[in-house]
Amino acid sequence: MKSFKISEAVIRRLPIYLRFLNDLSLSGIQTVSSQDLGEKLDLNPAQIRKDLAYFGEFGRKGVGYNVDYLIEKIRHILKLDKPLNVALVGTGNLGRALCNYNMYLKDNMKIVAVFDADEAKRGTKINHLTVQPMRELKDVVKSLEISVGIITVPAQEAQTVADQFSVSGVKGILNFAPVVLRAPAGVRIHHVDFTAELLSLAYYMDDSIEDKSEGVFE
Repeated sequence: MKSFKISEAVIRRLPIYLRFLNDLSLSGIQTVSSQDLGEKLDLNPAQIRKDLAYFGEFGRKGVGYNVDYLIEKIRHILKLDKPLNVALVGTGNLGRALCNYNMYLKDNMKIVAVFDADEAKRGTKINHLTVQPMRELKDVVKSLEISVGIITVPAQEAQTVADQFSVSGVKGILNFAPVVLRAPAGVRIHHVDFTAELLSLAYYMDDSIEDKSEGVFE
């Protein structure tokens, strides 16, 4: 892999490629061109070739990409070729939905522990996962070698949970709470704000606004 910094936009497109390639593999398709990928994903084929070229030469001119080989390489780039354990805090509707979705994931990133501050929920089951109290988070993170945390708690509680994840040794946090969180150096936070996405989408509902985006995943 080349040593210069890869932009976040490139990294965010790789899972999109991987998901589509997995579908192709399940359909028995062995090769695919950047042109085919571009048409299906509504992206410029040159952008796809450029994205993949950051990490190596995976295709053959006039032939395209071997689907299974490219899946293997992208999984390696995304570090999905080895188990990546995840803990989730917050067992409201969203948290429960994510835990239930967990059973359908085929990659090595899986929710292996779930926590809630509500003692009344302690010991209840969500998709074979037992809800544990927050006081056990640090020990569980260490024992299960958890490296990613998901936050699905109310906004006013989210920073406290992020702090607990950070001191427990978690290196990445996916935050669904509608608030910007802070974390120490070495801990990366990605925010998923449904409300902000809906509000920004509303802007494009005006027929007088021309959407000049070049691809749905840009």
